[in-house]
Amino acid sequence: MVEPNISGLSVGEQCALLSISLSSFYYEPKGESEMSLDLMRVIDKQFLETLFYGVRQMTWYLRNDQHLVNEKRIRRLMRLMGLMPIHCPQGIA
Repeated sequence: MVEPNISGLSVGEQCALLSISLSSFYYEPKGESEMSLDLMRVIDKQFLETLFYGVRQMTWYLRNDQHLVNEKRIRRLMRLMGLMPIHCPQGIA
């Protein structure tokens, strides 16, 4: 879309023509930290064993496993991984 080496049109002018900000053209995402990736591995392993663990139970499990985490972080990571707990229907259990 935006070509930095076009003569006659600067990068700023090209971004203005496309209605995008100059900062979004130069933005490079950071990705996940190594600590978050390690937590995601632990969450994935535990989730395969206990498909019914939601955010609260997973947070409790990780805290008992000596990880310093809070529910917001676990919720974000589980959402990023696409993990949803399986709930038992009413009256079955």
